[in-house]
Formats: sequence, structure tokens, C-alpha cells
Amino acid sequence: MSRYREYPKISIITPSYNQGRFIKETIESVLSQNYPNLEYIVVDGASTDSTLDILRGYGERILWVSEKDNGQTEAINKGIAKSTGDIVAYLNSDDLLLPGSLFLVAQIFLDNPKIMWLSGDGWIINANGKKIQLEIKLFKNMLRLFPVMTVLAIANYIIQPSTFWRRTLHDDIGFFNEDLNYVMDFDFWMRAIKKYPLKVVYKNLSSFRIHDSSKCGTAFEKVFREQQEIVYKHTSNFFIRKLSDLHYMLARFFYKLLKRY
Repeated sequence: MSRYREYPKISIITPSYNQGRFIKETIESVLSQNYPNLEYIVVDGASTDSTLDILRGYGERILWVSEKDNGQTEAINKGIAKSTGDIVAYLNSDDLLLPGSLFLVAQIFLDNPKIMWLSGDGWIINANGKKIQLEIKLFKNMLRLFPVMTVLAIANYIIQPSTFWRRTLHDDIGFFNEDLNYVMDFDFWMRAIKKYPLKVVYKNLSSFRIHDSSKCGTAFEKVFREQQEIVYKHTSNFFIRKLSDLHYMLARFFYKLLKRY
């Protein structure tokens, strides 16, 4: 058997809209992995900036489509529906995979045939790629020591671009909820962890970017509010709800403090 065929096929989906200033770096972070069984799909929402010129420059190295859509969640689902990989993940058009991530992820899935999904650590970076919010990174690293649904409901400890799952997970819990604008990933994690334990990887797999036009940078209060709605949807436990409410209030205060400084 060739070395190529030994590796499971990984499909990475990148939803995109007018992220020309970041998307090339995002694409390079995926292609430079040199993973031999990669399917990389960019689903663009009819960008009007430099995005399409950048996508055309990659020729057949990536698959892409550019057409109007109803936003990020629909783009992710569209990409997943087009994909054919055994392992799936999505990487937003301003985030980065760190070197060696795909080989590590593939090996973990090969060594653990029963796991359905995994999530690793990651950095938080600004528009210039500088590491920021190290306190939040440390807090989430600590929470991932207890990868159970109760803790996840209280405080979302999952790093989205560091999270990968088997394609068959969609057969069981469906796709991302297109009624959600901000935390469609959190809703997906909650559905997944109700059925399958999370495999935590204590290595940095990605960099999550916060900047002046990102959702977490401009609408963090809406993000937290929608997240609380998801918590109340998935659990009726009074104490978990109230602890989640407390975390929301503290996180809201902390994010406002960070923006001030």
C-alpha cells in the first residue's frame, strides 16, 4: 500500500466573504501542511474584494465556488455536502492551521478508531498575527482537562479551528444549524458531546484570529447571548444554567476590559 493511501482523507472547508487581506495566509497554512490526502474546499459568498483573484491563483490545488449565500453557516454546510473526506473540519478565512496539525490529527484518528471527534489547543491572534488574550487561552486549556458536557455548557472550552470529526458524525447528529449566526459551532459541539466523548489533544493545532471585522471582535455580546440560548436549549438543569449565566456575565465584563486596553 502506498504511503498516500495510508492516510485518511481530510476535507477542510473554508467559508469566505471579503477576506482578501487574510485568506491567502489561511490557504497557505493548509496547503503548506503537505498532507498527502487533502481535499480543500473554499466556499465564497460572492466576494467583491481581492478574494477571487487569490482563489484563481491556486489553480487545481483547491476546489472553490463563489456565489451568493445566506452567510457563514450555509457556506460551511455547503462545503461539507461537497466534501468526500473521512475526516472533516472547517477553517474560517482569517484563521490558520499550525504546521504538522493534519498529520497529527490523522494519526490520532488512525490510532483511536472508536473516537468520533477531537479538539486541540490553539492560539488567539490579532490582525497582525500577534498572540493575544493569553489569559483566555490558559483558562480554556484548564477547562479542557474536564471534557464533559456539563463543563462545556458552563463555558465553551472548544477551539473551533482546532476541532476535527469523522464524516459519519453528520449521519448521526446532522449538519450545522443555519438559523444560528454566531455560535453554530457551539450548538454542534453540544449535540456531539451528548452522544460521543471528546478526545482532547493537548497541542496547539491552530490560530484563531480576532480583529476589527471579525464576529468575536465586533459582536462578542451577541455571540455570548446566542451561546446562552444554546445552553438553555440543550440542558434544563437549573444549576448548570445559572453557572453558565454567571460565566457569561464575567466573560462579558472581561471582554469589555480587554477592548478598553
